[in-house]
Amino acid sequence: MGLEFPLWRALAVYRLAALGYAVLVLLQGYRSYAHPAAGWLVLAVMAGWSTATGLLYGQPRWRGWPLLLADLVLTSGCLYASGWVITGSTLRGGAPTLTMAWVASPVLAWAIAGGRRRGALAALLVGTVDVLLRGGITGSSVNATVLLLLAGVIVGHVARLAVVTGQRLQRAVELEATTRERDRLARDIHDSVLQVLALVARRGAELGGEAAALGALAGEQGAILRSLVLAAGTRADPAGDGTGDLQALLNRYASATVFLAAPATTVVLPGPVAEQLSLAVASALDNVKVHCGPYGRAWILLEDEPAAVTVTVRDDGPGIPAGRLARAEADGRLGVAQSIRGRVRDIGGTVAIHATPGEGTEVVLRVPRPAGPHGGTGPRG
Repeated sequence: MGLEFPLWRALAVYRLAALGYAVLVLLQGYRSYAHPAAGWLVLAVMAGWSTATGLLYGQPRWRGWPLLLADLVLTSGCLYASGWVITGSTLRGGAPTLTMAWVASPVLAWAIAGGRRRGALAALLVGTVDVLLRGGITGSSVNATVLLLLAGVIVGHVARLAVVTGQRLQRAVELEATTRERDRLARDIHDSVLQVLALVARRGAELGGEAAALGALAGEQGAILRSLVLAAGTRADPAGDGTGDLQALLNRYASATVFLAAPATTVVLPGPVAEQLSLAVASALDNVKVHCGPYGRAWILLEDEPAAVTVTVRDDGPGIPAGRLARAEADGRLGVAQSIRGRVRDIGGTVAIHATPGEGTEVVLRVPRPAGPHGGTGPRG
């Protein structure tokens, strides 16, 4: 139903309460009216329309322009009919109209449906009818218009907040469901496929020869699978504004063997860019685990520059022999080619790998910062 549904229900209650007040006013002063019988007729129309709108606005499919315009026109007609029921001189003297507070109903409806601007527009239109009814701008018409404007703007603001809150709540529910599913999937995969791949990788390294190559392949495939599981549950847009904080995404990789050095402020990028760059770093760390063992250490350096964001992943492992990456890609082992180079290339970045046998490996991921509202960093200071 949405969080704005209570506002529509409150509007229906307001119409009935305002209608009751208009009836009391008519009972007190109908003897002084020029056409009291016509006043009861107008009130009957108001009662019927209050019932109809209460039912129609309760259904989301009816809350469109046809009903909103009909509501404004019919309410303005009832307001203008006060000039026929009550003498013109009485109205010009500041007497209340026949509709009383009921006339604010379409203003509130427009505000709930479209926010502050629509509410203010409806208030000005109804205020214009009141000015025409009284034959010019009077103190009563000014006061009525100001009150209508305040009601339209305030209710419109509350309605927009309700819509935004509802959307964020929906995203939070979806994120929670996705996280639970990711955790379940990760447990199932970890208890089965990843454990088998890790066992093959470890035993292959112990046996050496062709078994070592098979073990290395199992380790790389395990790294790819782990990245896919992570991608299934990662949301790079927690704020719901199309951006992601790369620093927050990288913080989760820090551990006893992985050290992160990052700026003190957020590093904001477009959501998909932050997500893919984070997953590329995860793939690089998986390679560290495979080739450096469970006690291999890695360092992540995040640099936030005006024109680009650079992430460097360095380890203290054995390094990469010359030509090994090219042979791995030719043999169909695409851990580096796809999980790292492919991801960064797809978001417009570059990858540089510096490796010296016996001195570790350094992977430098650099992504240019796009222009636009989602290309800047968070506040510095």
